[in-house]
Order: sequence, then C-alpha cells, then structure tokens
Amino acid sequence: MDSAIQKQAGEKLIYVVMVTLSLSAMSVLMFNLVLPQIREHFSITNAQVSWVTSAYTLIYGIGTVVYGKLADRYRLKKLLTFGLIVFAAGSFIGFVAQSFWMVLAGRCIQAIGAASIPAIAMLIPIRYFPPEKRGTAIGTAFIGLSIGSALGPVLSAFILSFLDWRWLFCFPFLLLFTLPFYLRYLKDEAQQPQDSLDWLGGALLGATVTLLLLTVTYGSLWYALGGIVILTLFIIRICTTRYPFIAPKLFHNRSYTLGISLAFLFSGIGFSLHFLSPLLLAQVNKLPASWIGFVLVPGAVVSAIWGRKGGKIADVKGNTYLFCIASGLLLGCYTLLSTFIGVSAGYIAMILILGQVGQTLGMIALSNSVSQTLSTEFSGVGMGLMNMMNFIGGAVATGIYGKLVDIGQVKVWNPVAVHESGAIHSNIFFVLAIAVVAILWIYKHYFGRNVL
Repeated sequence: MDSAIQKQAGEKLIYVVMVTLSLSAMSVLMFNLVLPQIREHFSITNAQVSWVTSAYTLIYGIGTVVYGKLADRYRLKKLLTFGLIVFAAGSFIGFVAQSFWMVLAGRCIQAIGAASIPAIAMLIPIRYFPPEKRGTAIGTAFIGLSIGSALGPVLSAFILSFLDWRWLFCFPFLLLFTLPFYLRYLKDEAQQPQDSLDWLGGALLGATVTLLLLTVTYGSLWYALGGIVILTLFIIRICTTRYPFIAPKLFHNRSYTLGISLAFLFSGIGFSLHFLSPLLLAQVNKLPASWIGFVLVPGAVVSAIWGRKGGKIADVKGNTYLFCIASGLLLGCYTLLSTFIGVSAGYIAMILILGQVGQTLGMIALSNSVSQTLSTEFSGVGMGLMNMMNFIGGAVATGIYGKLVDIGQVKVWNPVAVHESGAIHSNIFFVLAIAVVAILWIYKHYFGRNVL
C-alpha cells in the first residue's frame, strides 16, 4: 500500500474509530443507571449487583493490554473482528437473560470483546499517521469518547422511559455496522513471527490488577499483600522467560515510563469530574437523578468540539503547549469548584466545561507524547499498557474519592470558599488543583526539554 492510499485509508479509518468509541462509551455508561432496577428485578444485594459494573471494568482494563500485546503479533482486522463479534455475543446473552448470573455473564463477555476497541483505536493513529499528524488523529478519536460520555446517560434515561432495561444490551449491536468499514480500510499488515505467547505472564498481570482494585474497594490488607506477591512473581516471570508478556526493556525507556506514570495520575485526577460531580449535584445541590446527566452534557459537547482542534494544536504547537492549556483549564475548574461549592447547578455546568475540555486535551497530549516514545515493535503492548494505566488510575481514584466523601463534616481548607456546605467536596477539589500544578511542573520539566 503506497503512502497516498494509506493516508486516505487512515483519514477514513479515524472517523470510523470515532463512531466506534462513541458507541462503546455509551454502552459502558448506560448500565450505571439501571443497577437499582437489576437489583430489584432479581432480588439481590447491592454488593452482588455492583459486579455488573465491577466485573466489566476489570476485564475491560486487563483486556486492553492483552489486545495490545496481540496487536504486535496479529492483524488488526482479525483482532477487531473477533472483539466486535464477542461483544455482540455477550449483548445477546444479556438480552435474553432470565437470571442474574446470565446478566453478569453477558456483561463479562461484552467486556472481553469491548476491550479490543480502545486497544485498536490507539494503534490506528500510530500506524496510519506520521508523528506530525498524529495529534489531530488522536483528537478526532477522542471526539467519540466525549460524544459517548454525553449521550450515554441521557439516551439510557430516554430508553428506560418506555422500554425494559434489557434493551440496553441491544445497543452494542450497532457496532457491527462499523465492521465492514474496518475490513475495507485496514491494511493487511505483515504479521510478526509466531513466538510463544506468555499467557502465564498475562495471567499474573491480570491477577495483580485484580488484587489492587480489590484492595482499594475493600481496604483489605490481605488483598494488598496478595497483590505484592503476585506483582513480584510477574516481575520475576518477565525477567526470566524468553518471550515475556511485557518485555522489561520497555520500561528501560524512561520517556515511556514517565509518560504512563503521568497518565495514571492524570486519569485519576480527571475521573473526579465523572465521579464527584454527580455526588456533588445530588448531595449539595439536591438535584434529582434525572437531571444530573443533563448538567454534564454541555462539558461533554464542548469537549467533542475541541477534541480535533486540540489535536491540531499538538501537531502545530507541540504536546507541551497543549498540555499547558489543558492543565490551565483543569486548574481553573478545580479552583472554581472548590471556591464556589453550593452555587446553582447552571453555574456548576459551566465550570465543568473547563474541566472536561481540559481532561480531553490533556489526554490527547499525553497519548500523543507516549505514542512517540514507542518503536513499532512495542507500539501495541505499549499503548495497551497505557490504556490499562488510565483505567487503573480512574478505578483507584474512585475508591479513594468514595472513602473521602463518606468522611462527613470537615472544615473548609480553601481560604476563599464562599459556602460552608459541601466542605469535603471543596477540600478534594482544592487538593486536586494543587496536584494539577505538580503534574504540569513534572511534565514541563522533562517533556518540555525533550520534545516527543
């Protein structure tokens, strides 16, 4: 395939990726609203029904690394075809489920297939666009995430107003309509030699992530100790086997290691907008659940508009320039939220626009930075690992935020806060504003001098 044809294919593919990510994000967020209905329908506990979300996100996070590793060995066509078909199969099982365990099985199978989407989506900009155009491509892909985040809760509420919750399982079937476009425009890449795949190393990595998340969720010392033991075994495994699941020399790349570490922290900070904002609106503003989703929509829409523009800024001005803009927007958002906790939901919606746009632009800059540190040999597993770090960052942060919100009455730390209500929310946003400044300093100190 010559460069002109590949360029045309890449430009068409990135829009297909945008649609795919949008539909995928919607299918993830839709189920957050129906957990109470599932619990009542099957007469189960809150702990049991929570696994509908927990199991999905756990498998999804680990799966992104597995697909990334496989993408270094197999054609993207095959992996994406497998992933979308498995996603649809899980959706069918969930739709016809007559027991809770069938619902849970359907969600787990969905996650196995859905994990292929972010893994492949991050590789297409790397393989089809030169470094100087990659920011625009990544920004276009992120539009899909913003659109899905905006429409998911709203569309879910609309569907549930006249249909049973099982119909939410049908939505992912729309993803199958993107498959012919992938089959048409994805090139037939040369496959890597079929060395033995280190499934044991992959299993140890999965067990490590699982125990880490269980530690955060339940605060158990035993889970933490188990995670340390399994992590040690994973390190020993990849350092001693001939074909490790993740080659140790990948972490010898200091730029890459620092990049995914910052992505972990940045994702954890940014996830506060999705987790704490609904709690703030419900607990402090006393907003009904049916209206909370609409408050989050403006920020998601503006993020979608600025996603591609942000990518172009990265291509023209550089990743550091874009990350500075993103950090400034996030700093403004967290400072305003900390200061004006308790203002009307309309003002909160406008403040959240700053944060959601900042989070989108920051992730574009980080993704573009990390992608440019990787050689072709490690592009698949490298970006897959970054996706997993984003997931872990969000999951760990959720557990921490949840425990902090449960603290109750505290003193306000922000000296210029205008309301005493929601003090714990104000304090969390105050600390996050400081954390944004720290991350920006680290990023500029290293990446500002080492252009990626």
